[in-house]
Amino acid sequence: MAQITIEAPVARAPVRLGRLLTIIMLGQFMAVLDVSVVNVAAPTIRTDLHASGAGLQLVIAGYTIAYAMLLITGARLGDLLGHRAMFQTGLTVFTAASLACGLAGSTGLLIGFRLVQGVGAALMVPQVMSLIQRNFAGAARARALSVYGAVLAGGAVVGQVVGGTLVSADLFGTGWRPVFLVNVPIGLVLLVAGARSLPGDRGERRSGLDLPGLVSLSAAVLLFVVPLVLGHEESWPLWGWLMLGGSVVVFGIFVFLQRRAASPLIPGRVAGAPGVRAGIVTIFLTMCTFGGFLFSLALHLQGALGYSPLRAGLFFIPGAAGFALSSLYWRRVPAAWHRPMIPVALLAAGLGYLGLAVFESGGVGLEVAMGVAGLGLGAAFSPLLAITLSHVAVRDAADASGLLVMTNQLGQVVGIATFGTLFLSLAPPTGHALTVTTMALAGAAALAACCAVPLLRPQRI
Repeated sequence: MAQITIEAPVARAPVRLGRLLTIIMLGQFMAVLDVSVVNVAAPTIRTDLHASGAGLQLVIAGYTIAYAMLLITGARLGDLLGHRAMFQTGLTVFTAASLACGLAGSTGLLIGFRLVQGVGAALMVPQVMSLIQRNFAGAARARALSVYGAVLAGGAVVGQVVGGTLVSADLFGTGWRPVFLVNVPIGLVLLVAGARSLPGDRGERRSGLDLPGLVSLSAAVLLFVVPLVLGHEESWPLWGWLMLGGSVVVFGIFVFLQRRAASPLIPGRVAGAPGVRAGIVTIFLTMCTFGGFLFSLALHLQGALGYSPLRAGLFFIPGAAGFALSSLYWRRVPAAWHRPMIPVALLAAGLGYLGLAVFESGGVGLEVAMGVAGLGLGAAFSPLLAITLSHVAVRDAADASGLLVMTNQLGQVVGIATFGTLFLSLAPPTGHALTVTTMALAGAAALAACCAVPLLRPQRI
């Protein structure tokens, strides 16, 4: 089994933590923005490019698939070649691909450029968690992780509002295209700032790239996601079911290869650290509900309720604001409550999803339900990250960060593919479609709460 191994020297220099955190969080912000900004622009893209429902899902999920599948490899490359170098490389690819997306003339081209965007994000984003793990400790690390959680919510709400504003403005008749082009000036500014302020490093250990693991896991995910996205419009053909079955087989091959790899994609000491496995499953299910929630509700607001893109974007503010507030301030809750707070918060998010079903016709009730869902998701997500990472050694920071962010993104992919397909299968979009979908989301949130129960055992964070 071929492995690529590179040994790099260590380089340390004084780091201005505030400036470091600002730069890397803005990079993270861009990556999150690019998911949500497209959600609210999806109906306009569908009309302008005559995209099918499956094509629209691939425009959104294609970015996340490439992003998710290459995250661990991106983290490992940062560990091998230097986190600053990989952050800057990923940012360059992401910015160039954003320009190409904004100029795309067909659904196929847009999907292709979105995949390239995902590659850039996969090189850039893992360096965020790795740099936090390597440069922040104790309470400072916990605060940085809280900011990270808030940035996830901030990117989501700003993406919805900015996307709605840009699409509604129809600048120079460009319609949806500025939702991608807005990344270009931000990316250029960050490239200059990163070159001046990010700490230089070349990693601290000998490591390798697990190419067989990357290929087998990528194949397993694609075999699972593609039939879910295309199955409804193709009337669930035999090849779709064969692909779903094949995904299980290929995933088994991935597990087999991991046990024999010299530098496995997911090292056993990372996956076996206390709380990591339960944390991974809980994060995955939580982000499944998040991805499905964003996709289906954006289509419902602009379809069944007839909202403009701007009004639809503004409607997401209560949910994202609740996520941001609970992400930032969860540590003010007594420490003894941090672990129990996770399943309780996930159940609260489930109640918020049920509220969306009750108030599907719009109004204040729908906004309150979104706020409850956001508060619950934020109150679960940030402590979940802190607890899951608390017993991972610094030398494994790159692998752990790549694993957690990959889990985060794969959850969103599966959420869009499953809950998005459920919503689209009930088209034309009506209140009934949202009701059925949000009830399924509530069930998934309850399952996530059950999976978080093993985390209740006392453990220092």
